[in-house]
Amino acid sequence: MKLVIQIPCHNEEATLPATLEDLPREVEGFDEVEILVIDDGSNDRTAEIARQHGVGHLVRLSARQGLARAFAAGIDEALGLGADVIVNTDGDNQYDGGAVEPLVRPILEGRADMVVGERWGEGVEEFSPVKKGLQKLGSWVVSKVSGLDVGDAASGFRAFSREVAQVLEVRDRFTYTLETLIQAGAQGIKVSTVPVRTNPKTRESRLCPSMWRYVARSAGTVLRAHARHRPGRTAVGLLLLGLAAGRLSRSVPVPDAMGGPLVGLLCLLLSRPCALWTNALLGHRKRTLWRAEASRVEAFTPPGP
Repeated sequence: MKLVIQIPCHNEEATLPATLEDLPREVEGFDEVEILVIDDGSNDRTAEIARQHGVGHLVRLSARQGLARAFAAGIDEALGLGADVIVNTDGDNQYDGGAVEPLVRPILEGRADMVVGERWGEGVEEFSPVKKGLQKLGSWVVSKVSGLDVGDAASGFRAFSREVAQVLEVRDRFTYTLETLIQAGAQGIKVSTVPVRTNPKTRESRLCPSMWRYVARSAGTVLRAHARHRPGRTAVGLLLLGLAAGRLSRSVPVPDAMGGPLVGLLCLLLSRPCALWTNALLGHRKRTLWRAEASRVEAFTPPGP
């Protein structure tokens, strides 16, 4: 059994050494544990630091592609390395490396195919009350949309069985955390959660420059993923919305001068979800993990002893 721990990174030269030192090199239930770093177009010494600390595998994206695509590139590489289980963690040392073993245990015991680490500890205690509230609200929304019971939908500390990793779809360029949960719920993938301790914060999040922009982009991700993985439900929702709008237009008197603009606004609001639903219905639901072109990726595996 082989475990591959992947770390998507962008300019993590300052925090990557501590992250690597904290990760286990032996995990019960596995014959091999290998580390994979995905350098997402860093312009610092991230790749050099990875090599200096004995990282076995390094994928370098020549230009920054974003967290979701770096994650997807790592999944592809880990599968190519023969991973039976893949753990994803962050390069800023947010998650306690000692939690890797309990994170993979539900997969080894056959109780789950995807495991999400629910954060607690100093790193979470430093969140503002607003951020904590939004995190809980967002997790509740994703749980309702996906049909899963997940208390920390935004957590990137996760474990995947090989079977699930082979069918994961990562189409959103923003984040993979929400989309993969909605896919898991739609496809009946067994998902479990385990509490994991977080380390003190080492830097601010780079995923999005502001909290409210993060909320807006996450909402868009949820809507797109729901339309893609549950097109039937989305179609019913659009139909009900259209019927409600039609009934409202008949029951509420609207001046003739406003009728045209209101119809136009309604069409505009419905056009995007309709396009997403049509795209899903036409069969674009097959696995489409992003694969970087060979000219844009450098894969490095050090020679054996």
